Amino acid sequence: MTLEIYQKFNSICNLYKSQELTRSRLFEQAIQQGNSEGARIYGQDAIREKNQSLNHLRMASRLDACCSRIETAVRMNAVSDSMKGVVKGMGRSMASMDIEKLSSTMDKFEQQFEDLDVKTQYMEGAMNATTATSTPAEQVDELIGRVADENNLELGEAFSEAGPIAKKTPDVKEPTKPESNDLEARLANLRN
Repeated sequence: MTLEIYQKFNSICNLYKSQELTRSRLFEQAIQQGNSEGARIYGQDAIREKNQSLNHLRMASRLDACCSRIETAVRMNAVSDSMKGVVKGMGRSMASMDIEKLSSTMDKFEQQFEDLDVKTQYMEGAMNATTATSTPAEQVDELIGRVADENNLELGEAFSEAGPIAKKTPDVKEPTKPESNDLEARLANLRN
């Protein structure tokens, strides 16, 4: 049952990915044609489809984690029953003080405890792997710029009027001035 649900979420995820690719192609065509408004709409659609795909993938992961937790609980219950049997065996071994039986019982107990620890660590790792994202408008501008750069497209005046893309200027690093005088003054101050 878990595998069927996971496969269903994956198929939905793949559907959104294909829709994202379609929107991205339309987005590139709109940029090539100089259609800034259409490009923005297709860009928003592509980002929305991508986020939907990620959300379905995230949900599939969470369902898988919940199923794993349930399986772990069932296994822990079985381990608990086994531990009860081991403890009874320890009681009998202690009564007879047969060292071999006691050693065998302790080995079984340690093995079951280690198995339980491994399962618990796996579950904690699976649950810590989930995150949430959001889609701000800057992602659309970033996507427009990236696609334009990848395809060597000029964005033109329509995009400069549309928003912050055309206002971006390359970052120029200013040469740093040596702060030796400041450092020397601080060093002298510390010495006094």
